[in-house]
Amino acid sequence: MPGAKLVLRDVRKSFGAQEVLRGIDMQIAAGEMVCLIGASGSGKSTLLRCINQLEPIDDGTVLLDGEDISEPGRDLAAIRQRIGIVFQSYNLFPHMTALENVMLAPRRVLGQTDTAAAERLFQQFGLDAHMSKYPDQLSGGQQQRVAIVRALAMQPEIMLFDEITAALDPELVGEVLEVLRRLRSGGMTMVLATHEMGFARELSDRICFMDGGVIVEEGAPKQIFTAPQVPRTQAFLRSVLR
Repeated sequence: MPGAKLVLRDVRKSFGAQEVLRGIDMQIAAGEMVCLIGASGSGKSTLLRCINQLEPIDDGTVLLDGEDISEPGRDLAAIRQRIGIVFQSYNLFPHMTALENVMLAPRRVLGQTDTAAAERLFQQFGLDAHMSKYPDQLSGGQQQRVAIVRALAMQPEIMLFDEITAALDPELVGEVLEVLRRLRSGGMTMVLATHEMGFARELSDRICFMDGGVIVEEGAPKQIFTAPQVPRTQAFLRSVLR
């Protein structure tokens, strides 16, 4: 993929004797949304953490705009400013308001004191009435949206999402997915690990099915969901779409 924004070459990661990623090759273009699907334990979350360098890889290369960000000794704070990540647990500080949670990293890392940009993000995602509230005053969906705004406040070039609707009640999932739709329409480069098959089918540019630490099959959503070629992909989709 000429001019790919993000490139992974033969990325490998083990925890003790367990090899969790077994040679991942992936290229992602600027503005592309890629959804990682697969059973729990297939390596999706570890892959996201390795892209963001929360987990150092054991072998292989991660390139961002052609720059090797997986080399030992790289400035990890600078990498994580460029590649934001949001997890299924919101991880908001309970003693801080929503706005204070969002402003914490921009103040400490970027030296920002003006809250105007953060307030615009709250307004953009329908949270402006909740800026002064504490996490325990917010619903799970609202807390997850604040967590997304917190990541966006660092002005990342790529966003990673790790099963961000998994901890939510079903009626709250839609409001979080709507945030992703807005990011998609705005051209944000995104990689999502998700169990939301309908959302993945509707909005992603590409689906990557992972199993046993490898990408077993990848392709356009229509191809993967209607005519998967690999028996393991077929079996997985039968189990989740029935």
